Amino acid sequence: MITIGIDYATDPNKTGLALGSFENEHVTIREFRVGSKSEPPDEIIINWLPKNHPALLALDAPLGWPITLGKELPSHVAGELLRSEANDLFRRETDRVVKAKIGKQSLDVGADKIARTAHSALKLLHSLRDKTGLAIPLTWEMGEIRETSVIEVYPAATLKVRNIDVPSYKDKERSDKRRELLNLLSNYVEIAPHRGALELDANKLDAVICVLAASDFLQGKCIPPVDEELARKEGWIWVQDPDLYI
Repeated sequence: MITIGIDYATDPNKTGLALGSFENEHVTIREFRVGSKSEPPDEIIINWLPKNHPALLALDAPLGWPITLGKELPSHVAGELLRSEANDLFRRETDRVVKAKIGKQSLDVGADKIARTAHSALKLLHSLRDKTGLAIPLTWEMGEIRETSVIEVYPAATLKVRNIDVPSYKDKERSDKRRELLNLLSNYVEIAPHRGALELDANKLDAVICVLAASDFLQGKCIPPVDEELARKEGWIWVQDPDLYI
């Protein structure tokens, strides 16, 4: 199974991409890139997509908005009270579940600049569908997929559930921290041939973590939504379920 990790950013020069394969519960990183204006992320992804079998895209960006926000804003008038609590308006159910079970709070897509990333990520998916002719739906059943599909992932939670904590690895000058993180990730992902280049770029490294999250989904190890209808509206973060290992 081919997996593609996408550490998405509105700036293509900061969008990390990793091509991985998953076979017999073994994850291997084959290639990684960072997008650019001359070679946009969608073109790299399309070149990586296999011709004759499906791939799973693991995208680090919210792919939906809180349902409460959508219900309340149409009738709201400037200056009047918003009756829902702020956390209900700006956070999705998946954000609350990840916080409760993993202890990691994702950014509020309804209230933070991450909304621009989400908006742009949806344009990326539209471009991929338009250029390939593939449906590329969000998939909701863990395990083997039957068509090229996409899931939402959250690298920080994927690390947290494995008790991996390496502060400051995203700082531009902290290659030592990225080296430390790579040492820990090597227990889960085969990355040896690429270590030197990954130490230089946190965006590529986060894309590798997205590939790891995709492998959790393919193995059926993630927290499923209790209310799938709500998840299909708001989106869902697929992260390994810590209760599986208690």
